[in-house]
Amino acid sequence: MGHAFTLGFGLGFLVALQLGPVSLYQIKTTLRNGLAVGLAFAAGIALVDLAYAALGAVGVAPLLTIGPLETILGLLGAAVLVFLGARTLRSAFRVRLGEAVPPVSPKRGFAIALSMTAANPLTIASWAAIFSAASAAGAASSLSGAVLLVVGVGLGSATWDVALATATALVGRFVGERFLRAVDLVAGIGLLCFGLVLAYSVVA
Repeated sequence: MGHAFTLGFGLGFLVALQLGPVSLYQIKTTLRNGLAVGLAFAAGIALVDLAYAALGAVGVAPLLTIGPLETILGLLGAAVLVFLGARTLRSAFRVRLGEAVPPVSPKRGFAIALSMTAANPLTIASWAAIFSAASAAGAASSLSGAVLLVVGVGLGSATWDVALATATALVGRFVGERFLRAVDLVAGIGLLCFGLVLAYSVVA
Protein backbone atom coordinates (compact mmCIF):
# COMPACT_ATOMS: atom_id res chain seq x y z
CA MET A 1 0.00 0.00 0.00
CA GLY A 2 2.85 2.37 0.84
CA HIS A 3 4.25 1.66 -2.62
CA ALA A 4 1.07 2.95 -4.28
CA PHE A 5 1.17 6.21 -2.30
CA THR A 6 4.89 6.74 -2.96
CA LEU A 7 4.39 6.05 -6.66
CA GLY A 8 1.44 8.45 -6.81
CA PHE A 9 3.35 11.17 -4.97
CA GLY A 10 6.30 10.82 -7.32
CA LEU A 11 4.07 10.89 -10.39
CA GLY A 12 2.17 13.93 -9.17
CA PHE A 13 5.38 15.77 -8.36
CA LEU A 14 7.08 14.95 -11.67
CA VAL A 15 4.05 15.78 -13.82
CA ALA A 16 3.69 19.14 -12.01
CA LEU A 17 7.42 19.75 -12.43
CA GLN A 18 7.10 20.07 -16.22
CA LEU A 19 7.33 23.70 -17.29
CA GLY A 20 4.27 24.43 -19.39
CA PRO A 21 1.66 27.15 -19.89
CA VAL A 22 0.06 26.64 -16.48
CA SER A 23 3.38 26.94 -14.63
CA LEU A 24 4.26 29.99 -16.73
CA TYR A 25 1.03 31.73 -15.78
CA GLN A 26 1.40 30.74 -12.13
CA ILE A 27 4.85 32.36 -12.00
CA LYS A 28 3.61 35.52 -13.70
CA THR A 29 0.55 35.79 -11.45
CA THR A 30 2.45 35.10 -8.23
CA LEU A 31 5.15 37.66 -9.00
CA ARG A 32 2.54 40.39 -9.42
CA ASN A 33 0.09 39.39 -6.67
CA GLY A 34 2.04 37.64 -3.92
CA LEU A 35 2.08 34.35 -2.05
CA ALA A 36 -1.63 34.08 -1.19
CA VAL A 37 -2.60 34.17 -4.87
CA GLY A 38 0.24 31.79 -5.76
CA LEU A 39 -0.95 29.27 -3.17
CA ALA A 40 -4.54 29.57 -4.42
CA PHE A 41 -3.25 28.92 -7.93
CA ALA A 42 -1.32 25.89 -6.66
CA ALA A 43 -4.46 24.55 -4.99
CA GLY A 44 -6.39 24.83 -8.25
CA ILE A 45 -3.73 22.94 -10.21
CA ALA A 46 -3.46 20.19 -7.59
CA LEU A 47 -7.24 19.78 -7.42
CA VAL A 48 -7.51 19.20 -11.17
CA ASP A 49 -4.56 16.79 -11.11
CA LEU A 50 -6.29 14.92 -8.30
CA ALA A 51 -9.56 14.84 -10.25
CA TYR A 52 -7.93 13.57 -13.45
CA ALA A 53 -5.96 11.03 -11.45
CA ALA A 54 -9.24 9.78 -9.98
CA LEU A 55 -10.75 9.54 -13.47
CA GLY A 56 -7.70 7.60 -14.56
CA ALA A 57 -8.04 5.26 -11.60
CA VAL A 58 -11.60 4.34 -12.57
CA GLY A 59 -10.72 4.03 -16.26
CA VAL A 60 -12.50 7.17 -17.49
CA ALA A 61 -9.49 9.32 -18.47
CA PRO A 62 -8.71 7.42 -21.70
CA LEU A 63 -12.24 8.18 -22.92
CA LEU A 64 -11.39 11.89 -22.82
CA THR A 65 -8.64 11.43 -25.40
CA ILE A 66 -10.64 9.86 -28.22
CA GLY A 67 -12.79 11.11 -31.08
CA PRO A 68 -14.58 14.47 -31.25
CA LEU A 69 -14.21 15.03 -27.50
CA GLU A 70 -10.44 15.18 -27.83
CA THR A 71 -10.78 17.79 -30.60
CA ILE A 72 -13.22 19.88 -28.58
CA LEU A 73 -11.01 19.78 -25.49
CA GLY A 74 -7.96 20.63 -27.58
CA LEU A 75 -9.60 23.67 -29.17
CA LEU A 76 -10.99 24.78 -25.81
CA GLY A 77 -7.55 24.52 -24.24
CA ALA A 78 -6.01 26.46 -27.13
CA ALA A 79 -8.63 29.20 -26.82
CA VAL A 80 -7.99 29.55 -23.08
CA LEU A 81 -4.22 29.83 -23.62
CA VAL A 82 -4.53 32.37 -26.44
CA PHE A 83 -6.98 34.47 -24.41
CA LEU A 84 -4.74 34.51 -21.32
CA GLY A 85 -1.66 35.17 -23.45
CA ALA A 86 -3.30 38.15 -25.13
CA ARG A 87 -4.50 39.49 -21.79
CA THR A 88 -1.02 39.10 -20.28
CA LEU A 89 0.54 41.03 -23.17
CA ARG A 90 -2.12 43.71 -22.80
CA SER A 91 -1.23 44.02 -19.10
CA ALA A 92 2.46 44.39 -19.94
CA PHE A 93 1.77 47.23 -22.38
CA ARG A 94 -0.65 48.90 -19.97
CA VAL A 95 2.13 49.04 -17.37
CA ARG A 96 4.51 50.44 -19.99
CA LEU A 97 2.00 53.24 -20.64
CA GLY A 98 1.75 53.94 -16.93
CA GLU A 99 -1.62 52.33 -16.28
CA ALA A 100 -2.20 50.17 -13.22
CA VAL A 101 -2.70 46.43 -13.61
CA PRO A 102 -5.80 45.22 -11.71
CA PRO A 103 -4.79 42.84 -8.89
CA VAL A 104 -5.83 39.20 -8.95
CA SER A 105 -7.55 37.88 -5.83
CA PRO A 106 -6.84 34.41 -4.42
CA LYS A 107 -10.36 33.35 -5.42
CA ARG A 108 -9.79 34.47 -9.00
CA GLY A 109 -6.35 32.87 -9.08
CA PHE A 110 -7.89 29.58 -7.97
CA ALA A 111 -10.57 29.82 -10.68
CA ILE A 112 -8.01 30.61 -13.41
CA ALA A 113 -5.85 27.66 -12.33
CA LEU A 114 -8.86 25.33 -12.41
CA SER A 115 -9.89 26.40 -15.91
CA MET A 116 -6.38 26.38 -17.36
CA THR A 117 -5.41 22.99 -15.96
CA ALA A 118 -8.77 21.34 -16.68
CA ALA A 119 -8.78 22.55 -20.31
CA ASN A 120 -5.18 21.53 -20.96
CA PRO A 121 -5.22 18.36 -23.12
CA LEU A 122 -1.65 17.59 -22.06
CA THR A 123 -2.90 17.10 -18.50
CA ILE A 124 -5.62 14.73 -19.67
CA ALA A 125 -3.31 12.74 -21.93
CA SER A 126 -0.62 12.53 -19.24
CA TRP A 127 -2.92 10.98 -16.65
CA ALA A 128 -4.53 8.64 -19.16
CA ALA A 129 -1.11 7.24 -20.08
CA ILE A 130 0.19 7.22 -16.51
CA PHE A 131 -2.72 5.25 -15.11
CA SER A 132 -2.59 2.75 -17.92
CA ALA A 133 1.02 2.10 -16.95
CA ALA A 134 0.25 2.07 -13.21
CA SER A 135 -2.59 -0.41 -13.69
CA ALA A 136 -0.37 -2.64 -15.80
CA ALA A 137 2.23 -2.57 -13.04
CA GLY A 138 -0.37 -3.55 -10.45
CA ALA A 139 -0.10 -0.32 -8.43
CA ALA A 140 -3.83 0.37 -8.74
CA SER A 141 -5.06 -3.22 -8.79
CA SER A 142 -7.10 -2.84 -5.57
CA LEU A 143 -9.47 -0.14 -4.31
CA SER A 144 -7.19 0.83 -1.45
CA GLY A 145 -4.18 0.92 -3.76
CA ALA A 146 -6.01 3.11 -6.26
CA VAL A 147 -7.12 5.51 -3.50
CA LEU A 148 -3.59 5.81 -2.15
CA LEU A 149 -2.25 6.35 -5.64
CA VAL A 150 -4.74 9.16 -6.30
CA VAL A 151 -4.09 10.81 -2.91
CA GLY A 152 -0.37 10.59 -3.55
CA VAL A 153 -0.81 12.27 -6.93
CA GLY A 154 -2.72 15.18 -5.37
CA LEU A 155 -0.15 15.68 -2.61
CA GLY A 156 2.79 15.34 -5.01
CA SER A 157 1.33 17.93 -7.37
CA ALA A 158 0.51 20.27 -4.48
CA THR A 159 4.03 19.95 -3.05
CA TRP A 160 5.71 21.17 -6.23
CA ASP A 161 3.14 23.88 -6.96
CA VAL A 162 3.35 25.26 -3.41
CA ALA A 163 7.16 25.23 -3.59
CA LEU A 164 7.03 27.08 -6.91
CA ALA A 165 4.59 29.66 -5.55
CA THR A 166 6.67 30.21 -2.41
CA ALA A 167 9.95 30.63 -4.30
CA THR A 168 8.31 32.94 -6.85
CA ALA A 169 6.75 35.11 -4.13
CA LEU A 170 10.16 35.46 -2.44
CA VAL A 171 11.74 36.55 -5.71
CA GLY A 172 8.88 38.99 -6.23
CA ARG A 173 9.93 40.94 -3.13
CA PHE A 174 13.27 41.88 -4.66
CA VAL A 175 12.42 42.71 -8.27
CA GLY A 176 11.25 45.93 -9.82
CA GLU A 177 8.52 46.86 -12.25
CA ARG A 178 10.81 46.50 -15.26
CA PHE A 179 11.48 42.86 -14.38
CA LEU A 180 7.77 42.20 -13.84
CA ARG A 181 6.94 43.74 -17.19
CA ALA A 182 9.57 41.54 -18.85
CA VAL A 183 8.02 38.47 -17.19
CA ASP A 184 4.58 39.53 -18.44
CA LEU A 185 5.94 39.83 -21.98
CA VAL A 186 7.65 36.44 -21.88
CA ALA A 187 4.62 34.77 -20.29
CA GLY A 188 2.22 36.38 -22.76
CA ILE A 189 4.25 35.37 -25.80
CA GLY A 190 4.76 31.88 -24.37
CA LEU A 191 1.04 31.38 -23.73
CA LEU A 192 0.15 32.60 -27.22
CA CYS A 193 2.71 30.22 -28.76
CA PHE A 194 1.45 27.28 -26.67
CA GLY A 195 -2.13 28.06 -27.69
CA LEU A 196 -1.42 28.48 -31.39
CA VAL A 197 0.72 25.33 -31.58
CA LEU A 198 -1.98 23.40 -29.75
CA ALA A 199 -4.70 24.68 -32.08
CA TYR A 200 -2.62 23.77 -35.12
CA SER A 201 -1.93 20.26 -33.81
CA VAL A 202 -5.66 19.72 -33.21
CA VAL A 203 -6.86 20.82 -36.66
CA ALA A 204 -3.87 19.61 -38.73
